Amino acid sequence: MSVGQKFRTFRRTITETDLVNFISVTGMLEAIFIDAEFDGGAIPGRPVPAALTYSMIEGFILQTMIQGTGLAMLELEQRILAPVKVGDTIWAIVEVTGIKPTSKSGRAVVKSVIEVFNQRSEKVMTYVATRLLAGAKQTVAEG
Repeated sequence: MSVGQKFRTFRRTITETDLVNFISVTGMLEAIFIDAEFDGGAIPGRPVPAALTYSMIEGFILQTMIQGTGLAMLELEQRILAPVKVGDTIWAIVEVTGIKPTSKSGRAVVKSVIEVFNQRSEKVMTYVATRLLAGAKQTVAEG
């Protein structure tokens, strides 16, 4: 991994089952999410919690770039730009913007900017993640 490196995640369509499972597990039983006929909201269709969108993208990142290396999410700054609804297909571009090795060999604090898009390539979310990742242990060459 290097600063400036970019990754594109998998794409996935969010289903009604995804929404139902997520709100059931999290307790986000808001009318806008549980009532298909809810007409008091400003968002037509079946919007999903932004937390669901974020969680799915984090799963993609795990599968795409940090499998086996992720140790901790240290900081997260997030902006929601547009609603995501059941039937939307989401994906992201991840750009590594900083790598700072820690005092413990084989670990670094890695900062990245994640831009999340829907099937129309509209940006729906952006966030900056700072993670503690494991890497190859540094060894000193014998002379």
